[in-house]
Amino acid sequence: MFIPVMKKRILFILLLGTSQWSVAQLTVTIDWYHGNDNNHTDTIHYDMNRKLVWTDFKGIPDQHSAAAAITESGFGYRMAMNSVNNKVNLVITVFCYFNKRKSWVKRKMDTEYALTHEQHHFDITYINTCSFIQKLKAANFTAANYARLVDSIYDECYESLRTMQDDYDGQTSNGRLKNIQASWNTKIDRMLSLL
Repeated sequence: MFIPVMKKRILFILLLGTSQWSVAQLTVTIDWYHGNDNNHTDTIHYDMNRKLVWTDFKGIPDQHSAAAAITESGFGYRMAMNSVNNKVNLVITVFCYFNKRKSWVKRKMDTEYALTHEQHHFDITYINTCSFIQKLKAANFTAANYARLVDSIYDECYESLRTMQDDYDGQTSNGRLKNIQASWNTKIDRMLSLL
């Protein structure tokens, strides 16, 4: 089961000569943050070569929940801007993460089948993060519209993420409908192969 996290947006803006930015040349760089995932952090940044394992789920299970496990994952971005010689550079750093301390699994429910279901929640987050990056790359940013446009694209992709996660859990009945789960497994694997 997926629990949506609060949207993560972190803005770091260096304001130099803002009154001149409306006429300045704007360049945009989009970076992917892979993180420094070690055993001392509560965050795993998405890596196609690293699948989740049950020991990543460090949260305390909600015994009143019908769910066998919960994956808390999300995506966000940081922006930094600077201006030199009437040239403005906007750097948007995008990240996709899994929160270890807020993700959990109930005792005796930690099967490979359930882990695949939870991994696909993280995969769905990554798929929508990639969509966010593609939309950022296609956007026509200006010094006047960048903040509003990035925020709008983020909201659109975040809503798409929530819808896809809800569809995934709803159609598979949180993984209990094995034939539908198998169809989603194929669908998600296909989507990942296209990224």
